[in-house]
Amino acid sequence: MKNIKVFKTIYPPFSFVLLCILSISGCTTLSSGGVLQSEILKAKAKVVPALVHLNPIKPVYTLGKKEEVIVIGSGFIISKDGYVVTNEHVVGESKKVKCILSDKREIEAEVIGTDPFTDIAVLKLPPQEKYAFVVMGNSDAVQTGEIVLAMGSPHGLARSVSMGIVSMTDRYLEDQRGVISVFNNFIQTDAAINQGNSGGPLVNLKGEVIGINSRMLLGAENVGFAIPINIAREVVEDIIKNKKVNRSWLGVNLQEMKAITEDTNKHGVVIADVEIDSPAYKVGIRSGDILTAVNEEPVHARFQEDLPLVRKKLSNLEVGKEVELTIIRGDKEEKVKLVPDVYSPYKGQEIEFAEWGFTASDITNEMMKRLRIPNKNGIYISGVQEGSIAKISGLLAGDVVLEIEGKSVKNLEEFMNIYKQTIDNGQPRVLLFVQRGVVTRYILVKNTKDDQSEIKVIDEGRSTTHE
Repeated sequence: MKNIKVFKTIYPPFSFVLLCILSISGCTTLSSGGVLQSEILKAKAKVVPALVHLNPIKPVYTLGKKEEVIVIGSGFIISKDGYVVTNEHVVGESKKVKCILSDKREIEAEVIGTDPFTDIAVLKLPPQEKYAFVVMGNSDAVQTGEIVLAMGSPHGLARSVSMGIVSMTDRYLEDQRGVISVFNNFIQTDAAINQGNSGGPLVNLKGEVIGINSRMLLGAENVGFAIPINIAREVVEDIIKNKKVNRSWLGVNLQEMKAITEDTNKHGVVIADVEIDSPAYKVGIRSGDILTAVNEEPVHARFQEDLPLVRKKLSNLEVGKEVELTIIRGDKEEKVKLVPDVYSPYKGQEIEFAEWGFTASDITNEMMKRLRIPNKNGIYISGVQEGSIAKISGLLAGDVVLEIEGKSVKNLEEFMNIYKQTIDNGQPRVLLFVQRGVVTRYILVKNTKDDQSEIKVIDEGRSTTHE
């Protein structure tokens, strides 16, 4: 029996959609001389010279070991002196990135800075010449139904162009697979965005970049998402100036009003959670409070897509400068003053400790929230190799090391210095004090794999209030 392929049509072919659009706009042909095709070719010609195919070598930490992998991604040049914009999840912790320009020249670029909270990274090409660069448009002016081009290197196929329309201008997305979107919504498009397109430009028919291709919906056909260029522009400027994005942190997690009430007359945003030891926690703000104003400027998030704007407003507050929040608790309105702290990185620096066979990272505010720990003291064990000294000793991924040899550990650097001393001195045994979930315990690590049966976990299961 012959194999029979069954094709399922989810929506009308794009050619039909285009014909409908063209009939409305007055265009009557898609021939080589058609108005639409002419606009597409002109838009493509403006952007292609500034397209960049990226091959970063990223350090990846898995199961307690550091490995380097080659990644495929896209980017685009934004200035004549060679600044390149792409996604943070493309370049990650890379320091240098091999770039292939539109004329097929291979040039190494330096990673200037990254921002995981908006998934944006900035690279710098060598100042050898003047580079072709794109024109940035206004993503606030983008309309649903507008024709757009997604450009980049899908599956490594450099200088590719796909066409579609804007399906939604402010799509709210939950955090997925390590890609987060705290401060922005997305432009949704049915222009094909695939692996390798990430970091490439989403372009309007004027040849202006209106977004950065960032995500696709797995299991769907042509459902992709781009970061609005107005959001990206501000982040890029901060990275070029400071090599990072400075934000303030209050320690509140927000939820839309619709989650708690159907009354559309109630304005504000729900404080769903308050992080331990945060500025908000210290002044008595609680879960269930309704935030209605910041320095007497009203804030409101009726729906999820309203949340990024409120979060961004809070993050733009000046660090160290007192701010007044207006909150409603029950039926009573209160004014609360607090001093914002610095928003710590989403991910801490991660390092492999090859002698013991584990990887660890600094603890950030985001990790404090996830781990439900009171402060950032200690280091987080991100992975442990099977059969390693660390594994046999009883150290597990997820543990937080609070002390080494009786000395408190504030960060990765402090731990590393003491760790190196024990290795260099050939110290036979090292005592760790760790937190695992809600309990603490001591772990005795032997610096050699010989006679591992002597290694034991001491004082397991002791409850902790360690600070």
